[in-house]
Amino acid sequence: MTKINFKFQISNFKRLLLKQLLPIVFFLLPVISSAQPKQTKPLTRIEFVFDASFSMFGQWQSGMKMDIAKKMLGEFLDSMQGKDNIEIALRCYGHQHALRPERDCKDTKLEVTFGKNNIAAIKNRLKTIMPKGTTPIAYSLEQCGNDFPTATSAYVRNIIILITDGIEECDGDPCAVSLALQKKGIVLKPFIIGIGLDQSYLSQFACIGKFYDASSESTFKNILNIVVSQALNNTTAQVNLNDIAGRPTETDVDMTFYDEQAGVIRYNYMHTIGNKGVPDTVVIDPIGTYKMVVHTIPEVEKKGIVLIPGIHNIIAVDAAQGYITLKMGGNVSPTCIVRKKGEMQTLHIQQFNSTEKYLIGKYDLEILTLPRIKLDKVDVSQSKTTTVEIPQSGNVSISKPSEGPGSIYVEENNKMVFVCNLNENVKQETVVLQPGRYRVEYRPKNARESIYTIEKMFKIESGVSVSVKLY
Repeated sequence: MTKINFKFQISNFKRLLLKQLLPIVFFLLPVISSAQPKQTKPLTRIEFVFDASFSMFGQWQSGMKMDIAKKMLGEFLDSMQGKDNIEIALRCYGHQHALRPERDCKDTKLEVTFGKNNIAAIKNRLKTIMPKGTTPIAYSLEQCGNDFPTATSAYVRNIIILITDGIEECDGDPCAVSLALQKKGIVLKPFIIGIGLDQSYLSQFACIGKFYDASSESTFKNILNIVVSQALNNTTAQVNLNDIAGRPTETDVDMTFYDEQAGVIRYNYMHTIGNKGVPDTVVIDPIGTYKMVVHTIPEVEKKGIVLIPGIHNIIAVDAAQGYITLKMGGNVSPTCIVRKKGEMQTLHIQQFNSTEKYLIGKYDLEILTLPRIKLDKVDVSQSKTTTVEIPQSGNVSISKPSEGPGSIYVEENNKMVFVCNLNENVKQETVVLQPGRYRVEYRPKNARESIYTIEKMFKIESGVSVSVKLY
């Protein structure tokens, strides 16, 4: 009987506990879910721009360039069947109008629009295309800018793969068009696969995008696989912000990756040290060359970053840092201009009663108190805090018998040093000053002779208010 009652009590307890906890669990589920960042696989759109100009009738390796290119591209497309998060389109040029009587420099057409299941349509269209006309590469690339659907997510990569056996023949500027598309963020740096091109032409494609020279049928096939692998496969990078000992311990700073050629922003990441104590890994397209700016104070810049596709890359920069803490008592919190030693350019404006991180080195500080305080060669050392503390200000209330011009000076080594002008249109004002000995010089506005100048001396102490009456 005791045993049964005990089970019964436990069973009731479980039901009661479940009844109490279920609402809490369901309430927390959205919070738990939103706290976990979702890793979204990017959608990749690839537009093949296919050369169908008259020169594709030429012989190459085992047959006609056109036939080999069609066959290789068709086999490659077969390998892409069933891949998720990829859309393909086909644009051709030089295939609608013959070279004579007059070449058509707008002979380009989007033959198959973007879609996830259109490989069969692309292969069927390739079968019917025959070489006819000229090579309007610049105009074709320009039209590609209208082919890509508007991106509704940041996780979309637009890529152009140009397959050609010749150079621009219509006086266009493919380099300028390519750069414009990249700057507008329409496409990443294009890929160009050259089929049996004359070696003297190779340099003309470097400015358009990443060029691959398919010198044979086998290399053409391999290059196609390499190019699309770069387009589809994730490439990771780890940014090591090294301290003075060369260890990647610095962190918690934003870093921006720019396309070095186009000059556009590609990625922004807040640098993080992961749970295992090493810099976190980020995913970056291995297309083009990057410039990275680490937004330390001052900034650190690294140019010419080339990522190896499909592997984990490590990017290292020296970013050893320390801290400056500014302290001052009271309710007044002045600002401080921070400059590199011996330079006039402002690096940062730091408020008092705050701590900021800077690269190790020496800095000149200009504190915007009255009078201003200048501190030169303030040293910042690795992981250490340099504290700058100034006295609490006091204030002076100045009363004038009437409106009129006036100025305040501080006495330094028996010398009058200008501090500030008074407001000549008021009779009463308060000025916040650092501790020291001061003079105020004043003349009533209606008094037209210097002999009517009124001078008063006063002393300011930290946290103390004084009154000065100029009558």
